[in-house]
Amino acid sequence: MPTHDLVVIGAGPGGYVAAIRAAQLGLNVACVEEEQALGGTCLRVGCIPSKAMLEASELYSMARSHLAEFGVTMTAVSLDLPTMLKRKDGIVSQLTKGVEGLFRKNKVTRYFGHGRIKAAGVVAVEGKEPQEIQAKHIVIATGSKSSPLNGVELDGTHVVTSTEALSFTEVPKHLVVIGAGYIGLEMGCVWKRLGAKVTVLEFLDRILPGMDSEMAAEAQKVFTKQGLEFKLGTRVTSAKYDGQKCIVECGGSEPIHADKVLLSVGRYPNADNLGLDVVHVARDSRGRVQVDQLFRTTIPGIYAIGDMIGGPMLAHKAEEEGVACIEGIVHGHCHVNYDAIPGVVYTDPEIASVGKTEDQLKEANVPYKKGVFPFMANGRAKALGQTEGRVKMLAHAQTDRILGVHIIGPRAGDLIAEAVVALEFGASSEDIARSSHAHPTLAEVMKEAALNVDGRAIHM
Repeated sequence: MPTHDLVVIGAGPGGYVAAIRAAQLGLNVACVEEEQALGGTCLRVGCIPSKAMLEASELYSMARSHLAEFGVTMTAVSLDLPTMLKRKDGIVSQLTKGVEGLFRKNKVTRYFGHGRIKAAGVVAVEGKEPQEIQAKHIVIATGSKSSPLNGVELDGTHVVTSTEALSFTEVPKHLVVIGAGYIGLEMGCVWKRLGAKVTVLEFLDRILPGMDSEMAAEAQKVFTKQGLEFKLGTRVTSAKYDGQKCIVECGGSEPIHADKVLLSVGRYPNADNLGLDVVHVARDSRGRVQVDQLFRTTIPGIYAIGDMIGGPMLAHKAEEEGVACIEGIVHGHCHVNYDAIPGVVYTDPEIASVGKTEDQLKEANVPYKKGVFPFMANGRAKALGQTEGRVKMLAHAQTDRILGVHIIGPRAGDLIAEAVVALEFGASSEDIARSSHAHPTLAEVMKEAALNVDGRAIHM
């Protein structure tokens, strides 16, 4: 029976990063993954391919509608969807092969098959070549999958999850998106730009639950102006394909007919046939594995990270936990600052957030002050022709320590990194306000928002 110091089950962002970090620290490491391509949901059918489609659809939309503003005129613009999809698949292929290369470089042994914990210290690899492997430490990093919804009949072609929505072979005339979270809005924007009518149904009375409500409301106005139709406070009771069209039934309203339906109401831990119950790993009511600060489960030698445990289901959160878990195993201590994990919605404009929302501060009665600055007043944004949105910075009223930063605007996902570092190091709004930001750049909006925390923005 092959023996390793550590076995990681799952080769997604959390799993492969954990495996590589363990190898860097001198452990004999193995990783069990049942998909041929490494990288997990994020790389294969999630984050990366969706961003490729978002970027391509944004360029297509710009060529059709906005290039003339820049003095670039075109006689005709046409969509070549097969080429767009081929480019997306090519990017995914390159990156999955890159993970394979990293495994080889770091001497991580890859086992192809489904990993199941047979006992503490023993993992059964189920597949074409079944075998058992031993390891003192086992890390569960199997990620998550799309949550179902009662009455919604997924068929993989007409009523689908985000996986299938990334590869529609033609633009649907009408796409209904169930759920107004990150994934639903991103995929809705892709197909709206490419020519589909998009209707977004959301059970809550707002979009982007969990994000700052003021920024979410502003985002909804922008998306509505772009042509997305929102039906909030809507309870979907049924969605199915009847052989000719998709029919979506909602409580208290007429059925909606569409070509495609995307179900995007969240995700839940991928714990199928992992052997968790056999070895008595404790889980909560939502199926998430319970861990302590060192990511140890209730069974010695078994750990869990990423979407398998509590917290936001984000690839970069899983990566941080993967590294922390391994360093905890090797060094006996580790830390992840969950107040400094950013969230990004890659729509146009992008939406990014880190730290506390204004809603949370009000609810907790935390005294705060607020600085806001619009992209409309930024020279670089005007040059780009992307002036919608703003930065909102929240700082403690007494200490000036930054508590949260929320952005809607061009390249918000890149700009939020400065705020993440600021939160990680306990910076104040004055620290950012006193730091030089290159001109002309979008980052100046961050500086101006910091200045405006004390009402002294220069360019507004």
